[in-house]
Amino acid sequence: MVTEAKWGKWQAEDFHPYLDIVFDAFGVDRLMIGSDWPVCTLSADYAQTIQIVIDYLRQFPGEEQAAVLGGSCARFYRIGNQKP
Repeated sequence: MVTEAKWGKWQAEDFHPYLDIVFDAFGVDRLMIGSDWPVCTLSADYAQTIQIVIDYLRQFPGEEQAAVLGGSCARFYRIGNQKP
């Protein structure tokens, strides 16, 4: 999303209304963190891009944060210590 905002002039909070819609529509169990790297580096570095979501997730309980930050991905792709 950072490449769709004013390059180098956006604030993390600018993305909150869009994240609100996505989280309301899909819920934490169906979301996975990601980026459009390397395209995002036109407007922000990778760490800044990912930090937007990490900071947004602070409003959620730990287990919901963990789902978005890797748990949903592991479950979907059946990797890690997931039960069948």
